This record gives sequence, structure tokens and C-alpha cells, in this order.
Amino acid sequence: MRHGKYPLIITFLLPPLLLYGIFVLSPYAQAFQISTTDWLGYSPDAKFLGLDNFTALWRDEYAWNAIKNNAILLLLLPVLTIGLGLFFSTMLTMGGRRGRAGVVGVRGSAFYQLVYFFPQVLSVVIIAYIWREMYHPNSGLLNGALAGLGLPTPAWLGDPRFAFWCVLAAMVWSNVGFYVVLFGAAMQSIPKDIYEAVMLDGASRWTTLFKVTIPLLWDTVQVAWIYLAIAALDGFILVQLMTDGGPNYSSDVIGLRMYNTAFGSETKFGYASAIGVVMFFLTLSVSVLALRAAKRDRIEYS
Repeated sequence: MRHGKYPLIITFLLPPLLLYGIFVLSPYAQAFQISTTDWLGYSPDAKFLGLDNFTALWRDEYAWNAIKNNAILLLLLPVLTIGLGLFFSTMLTMGGRRGRAGVVGVRGSAFYQLVYFFPQVLSVVIIAYIWREMYHPNSGLLNGALAGLGLPTPAWLGDPRFAFWCVLAAMVWSNVGFYVVLFGAAMQSIPKDIYEAVMLDGASRWTTLFKVTIPLLWDTVQVAWIYLAIAALDGFILVQLMTDGGPNYSSDVIGLRMYNTAFGSETKFGYASAIGVVMFFLTLSVSVLALRAAKRDRIEYS
């Protein structure tokens, strides 16, 4: 039996590893190869260019504009989403009045968790269309409320000053509910005695959040930061469906720049693959840096 276990393991592992190599690793390898050519996507011929696509990308002002927008998303999306997620989950877990039951959440916390989590059951396409209709300059809910109050009604997605920030708001809204539930579940595993002892010492809820809750949840916060950083470097679907990078490239992101380069009027698959390679290394670098920057000693509790 001992000698027969390895063929059995290989028999079960080989098919999924083979499929992973064909459908995941192989496209990555092909992207690296295509990025060194001038392939247009439909021609059987492709001229080898070496690093010319990357040299052109370095001088591409549209690509730099998209990277700038991704950098802003990388800075703000994790901070806003994790901040709101921690705040709402803290209120739902320990925001109620303290009484005989000890530390409790606000009344109806289970219902609020369901409401916060609701965007997660919607596809990104539906979320994009919902927010696009909310921002509609004539029939949108937001401008309807502003008009009712006698305030100016901007064009929102049609205004270069607001389009990017409108997309950012939609991204935060679509993500925060998941992290409310995630952080809330992690807080439930923290012994209530710790919170009761801290509050008996006179600590406020804000002090408890920053001095107790966040250190005990740091591993969960770190994972959330990585996922949101990757989402910030993408943002493709929401941007494409809400603004398509406009107006005047004000909300463009690097994923959309790659898509438009490959499938737009020019169909430069080689150049788009070079953008994809840069995205790959940017995502990998951000993940490694975030893991190192957020690394700290783990706090145990029993």
C-alpha cells in the first residue's frame, strides 16, 4: 500500500495540474512572447520587436495617465473600504448599549449585515448600470435630490472633474459590504471578556477599535488590503461600463487602456500584451510590498 500511494496521488493530481498549465500558465507565457512582437491579433505573421513596445509604453502619456488613476485607487480604495468596513462591523458587533448582556451590537444588526452584504449578490455589470443611472444628469436619483433641494445638478459622469470620483464611490460601495461581514465574523471570535475589561477601564469605542480590535484583527485586515489593492489595480469592468475611461481619459485605468489597445480600432495585440506584462509586475510588486509593509508580530488571545 505504501508503494502504491504515489501513483494514486499522481493520477489524481496530474489532470488538474495539466488543465491549470494549459488554461492559466500558458496564456501568461504567450502574453510575454506576444509583448515582444507587433502582432495585430488577426494576422498569422508577427515581427519580433524586442523591447520596442516597452520603450513606447514608457513614453505613452495615455498609459501614464491610466497608471496615475490606478495609483489613486490604490491609495484610496483600501483605506476607505477597510475604514468603513471596520466602523460598520464595530457598530454591529459592539455598538449597542452596554447592559446585563455585556458588549452587544446595535439592534437589528443581523438585518444590517444582510443589507450591507447585498451588493455582493449582484454582478459587477448590474452594479455599474445601477450607479450609472443614479448619476444620470436628467433622470438620476442623485440629481433629482439635488434639484429638489434647489442645488446645482452636475453632469457627474460627463464632467472630467467628477467622473473618476464617481467611479471610486461605486467601487467602495460594491466592496464595503463584504468586509463588514468579514470583519464582523472575525470580531465575533474575539472573547467578549477582553472588550468588557477594556470598557470597564473607561476606554471609548474609538480607543477600543484602534488599540484592541485592529491589532487582534490585523491578519484579516492585511488580507483585505491585498485583495483591495489588486482590485484597485484592475477596476476595468466598472470603469468601462460607467465611463469607458472618459470624459477626456479622466477616469481611464490601465486595464481599460490594455483592452482598448487590443480590441479598439488599432488592434495592437503586441502593445496591449506589453501593457499586460507591466500590469502583472505591478500587481506582483504591490502584493509583495503590502505583505512586507503590513507584517507585524501576531497577537494571540485565548
